[in-house]
Amino acid sequence: MRVLIIKTSSLGDVVHTLPALTDAARAIPGIRFDWVVEEGFAEIPAWHPAVSQVIPVAIRRWRKHLLQTWRSGEWKRFRQRLGATRYDLVIDAQGLLKSAWLTRYVKAPVAGLDRDSAREPIACRFYDRLYAVPREQHALERTRQLFAQALDYPLPVGVGDYGLDRAALGDTAAGPYLLFLHGTTWPSKHWPEADWRALAERMDELGWAVRLPWGNAEEKARAERIVSGLQYAAVLPKLNLAGVAKVIAGARACVSVDTGLGHLAAALDVPNISLYGPTLPGKVGAYGRGQIHLCASGPGAGSGDRNQPCFEGLGAERVALELEALLLAPRETL
Repeated sequence: MRVLIIKTSSLGDVVHTLPALTDAARAIPGIRFDWVVEEGFAEIPAWHPAVSQVIPVAIRRWRKHLLQTWRSGEWKRFRQRLGATRYDLVIDAQGLLKSAWLTRYVKAPVAGLDRDSAREPIACRFYDRLYAVPREQHALERTRQLFAQALDYPLPVGVGDYGLDRAALGDTAAGPYLLFLHGTTWPSKHWPEADWRALAERMDELGWAVRLPWGNAEEKARAERIVSGLQYAAVLPKLNLAGVAKVIAGARACVSVDTGLGHLAAALDVPNISLYGPTLPGKVGAYGRGQIHLCASGPGAGSGDRNQPCFEGLGAERVALELEALLLAPRETL
């Protein structure tokens, strides 16, 4: 059986789709998936053993340069690639108009969430098979339920398995280290730099090596300030997504804000403390073993405000205590 998945973005959403593939591969021997995903995340689906072909799409870039995309033939080549393979089923795992629109170019039945379940109900007009999945649960579990219904197998009981090989992706020769995933998009999701510094100082006193990745000049400058003068802390060189995944996979533990890389840590079975200010972890938090969610309690906490700082009540001392306990816990109990 050959199935095409439409799940283009974001990083966290892409990661949350992986356990559904593991479920399906265990229930239906020989099933293979192709996956349409934003070009910036194209490496991730390829890490799953049930994925045969990754088909990059560039909706974000194409929107900014419509005329250039048309003239270059890039859009035409993408449509041709979608139509080049015969599929038994297409699953739109995103439930948005932009993802549903892409299904028009595939000659196969299309499955997706019904009007009461999809994020954008208008997407349902493009589906041949509609499935109800209750909204009040974690996004990862909703995707598992969609796949189970669309592919007609019993939903497995227990925690979802991302299907990734941490040992194959990680670098065990680097020695034990902690990873601080400090970069994120919303201004309000940034944990205060002073708290990052205080946490780094505490881990340095305990002799833990700390590593900080970065994705742009602003993040690099912040990382350099956080580690300045510390004996065991260091800023990593510029890394692509595969490089960051390798560093995450090799870490003893991570501390992250609400960012896609935190979800990648969970997918790689790396213990992680996720820090939530304007958002809440209930439906979209890091999912898996050893995942600890710490939420702010001050004004604006959980408000969804993209700009208002709201990390009161979640300082470095509290995070350090949780991190030290996490590092002392036997791995099998996490």
